[in-house]
Amino acid sequence: MPEERLQKILSQAGVTSRRKAEELIVEGRVSVNGKTVTELGSKADIDNDHIKVDGRPLRAPKHLTYIALNKPKECMTTVSDPEGRQTVMHLMRGVRERVFPVGRLDYHSEGLLLLTNDGEFAHRLTAPANHVTKTYVVKVNGALTEAQEKQFREGIPMHGRKTAPAELKRIKHGPNPWYEVKITEGRQNQIRIMFKHFGKLVEKLRRVKIGFLELDVAPARYRSLTAQEVEKFRRVLKLEGTAEGHPKPHQTADPAEAHAAPAAKPKSPGVGPRSTGPRSTGPRNTGPRNAGTRSTEPRNTESRNAGPRNPEPRNAGTRSTGLRSTGPRNAEPRNAGPRNPEPRNAGTRGTGPRNASSRKRGPRNAGRQKPLNR
Repeated sequence: MPEERLQKILSQAGVTSRRKAEELIVEGRVSVNGKTVTELGSKADIDNDHIKVDGRPLRAPKHLTYIALNKPKECMTTVSDPEGRQTVMHLMRGVRERVFPVGRLDYHSEGLLLLTNDGEFAHRLTAPANHVTKTYVVKVNGALTEAQEKQFREGIPMHGRKTAPAELKRIKHGPNPWYEVKITEGRQNQIRIMFKHFGKLVEKLRRVKIGFLELDVAPARYRSLTAQEVEKFRRVLKLEGTAEGHPKPHQTADPAEAHAAPAAKPKSPGVGPRSTGPRSTGPRNTGPRNAGTRSTEPRNTESRNAGPRNPEPRNAGTRSTGLRSTGPRNAEPRNAGPRNPEPRNAGTRGTGPRNASSRKRGPRNAGRQKPLNR
């Protein structure tokens, strides 16, 4: 393989973007065949030379990976952060290849961000000469005048250089209106600085589209680009097919499946075991349904009426002095003693109770009983 510039080799190997690779070289973090290289424009051959970055050998990626992420707010668009803040790399759970972000979204912005290990793809996508349009929706704390909107579209001075022409359209009116902004540059905090030039502060900023690719995943989730999307980007960026010496594009998973970030989500109030009993110490249904003190014993190990139901017996007679409420329900005959102090009929026929288990519990109509023999 012919020699190429060192920063191009680093970007094609998926270490970082070409611009960041130049910074690595200048900082003395790259070596070729044991010698540190600090001069930009130095060349090497990845197949024959031993190239190291921060002491780690450089190898070409086995698969080219392209990922679309919905970056949340308060997340750094870097591989690492010296202050220990969360970066987009923390959201890349399940991605085996070493990828890096293409372009940038500032800490307080959100929306569509591409990540890849294809350095040439990243370089072409971020180069202003290729005029890849990025679309944003922006909420500001006040409306621009017509004259200000015209100047915004034509470009404003920024760090000694005028911004490229932009598209601006108000999509929601009100005291805090929303604008749709389309730009082809990717200068740091560009949109915020452009609105600040007119005395307006950006309250919310979301990137919703890169070229033809629209944001279609939830915040902090990602998906792999389809082969058709990758091929369309390569045509737009004028990359002829699959780069020579590189493997074909690889998908980390089903493109239609959005992957969740590893950050743990707060539990809802009902999550977790409902009680501190046996239910939480084993399988979900090995214990009683209600693991509290109410169900620590079988439901019917004792009589349901273990004591007198009412402070006083229902009938003050001898009937309530039996064992009905102290043991099993039918441990003894229901009428353990004589039902009435006197027989129902004084004759010989009624020498005892008429029925041992009479339905009636007391002499309801004893005074009005009719003789049995009519």
